[in-house]
Amino acid sequence: MIEIILFQPEIPQNTGNIGRICAFSDCKLHLIHPFGFKINDKQLRRAGMDYWESLDLHEYENWDHFWNSKTRPKKIFLLTTHADHSIWEAEFQFGDGLLFGNEGHGAPEYIHNSVDHRIRIPKFKDNLRSLNLAVSVGISTYEALRQISL
Repeated sequence: MIEIILFQPEIPQNTGNIGRICAFSDCKLHLIHPFGFKINDKQLRRAGMDYWESLDLHEYENWDHFWNSKTRPKKIFLLTTHADHSIWEAEFQFGDGLLFGNEGHGAPEYIHNSVDHRIRIPKFKDNLRSLNLAVSVGISTYEALRQISL
């Protein structure tokens, strides 16, 4: 299984859809506060539908709380547009974590400096910034699951 980590997500619909992806693929979801919404937000629940109740969900008050917790994955890949290597070059293993920055600002420099692995989703047009967060999580999750043959 793969673990999904969202750093300070801002948009409830994205987080709801990501929760649905995690429930469907049996992946843990780690959410790092603060959020741009309340966890009981109606839009979050609508996007996650009834899958939200099936989640293996972990919440953390901040980055340090997550980083120092015993529940965090030992090997973490930060998905960022600033990476040199793509998800196709990464070698995923059972229990790895995929970390995503928030929709507005991505991940701050201190997070880039904390993790050993930075990867990106390949893009074919340089003039475009990035994909939607939920789409990025879906693509990355299923590439990792494909590699570990689950």
